[in-house]
Amino acid sequence: MIFTLLFLAAVAVIAGIWLFRQGLTSKPWLESAAPAMASAPPVPAARMGLRVFITVATGFLVLLVSAYSIRMEMADWRPPPQPGLLWVNTGVLIVSSLALQWARSAAGRGDIQAVQDGLVFGGTSAIVFLLGQLMAWREMANAGYLLTSNPANAFFYIITAAHALHVLGGLVALARAGMWLRRGAAIGRLRLSVDLCTTYWHFLLVAWLVLFSLLAFAPSFSWLYAICTAPFR
Repeated sequence: MIFTLLFLAAVAVIAGIWLFRQGLTSKPWLESAAPAMASAPPVPAARMGLRVFITVATGFLVLLVSAYSIRMEMADWRPPPQPGLLWVNTGVLIVSSLALQWARSAAGRGDIQAVQDGLVFGGTSAIVFLLGQLMAWREMANAGYLLTSNPANAFFYIITAAHALHVLGGLVALARAGMWLRRGAAIGRLRLSVDLCTTYWHFLLVAWLVLFSLLAFAPSFSWLYAICTAPFR
């Protein structure tokens, strides 16, 4: 329970810093009026929406990691062997994120062909990642590590499935960016769409690296749990 509260406190601090940077703590009635032309351009609604979604998704990730860490301390915890395919899938997701970063850079230069190549390569790599996750689930099931066999097995399927759903959502956004590209949308709108997709893809990569580290190396995190809970014992 203490570990969960520490995680939630960390998220609250991060959210507070983010809100402060957005200027939500300012008091406009105490500030002198400034010329309209000198004010900063407003943040697009789509970008603000993505920030809010990533904040919420990060909170969900923290709760998931906290629940996993707490449940791992119980006597009936029997972690299954992790499929080696997860390492390959991790590499594929890294490639996908790099491809989206390439597309973002190309959009900044106005290179439409490179943007298209980056989107296609990034989307294809993401699909390969999802197929690899399905193969990992099948490998686990064939080895007898079913969802209901052990709490550790259940967490494995829940964690990987939750991340896969977020990747599917990213593919929908990526398809929309491709639609704007095919329709010959203005470069400004295309840049925003590609930028949002790339930001979300980097979030997916970071989230997966955290979750994969938890699944692969969780027993070695016991020292961190001991340090965090020592002052409360």
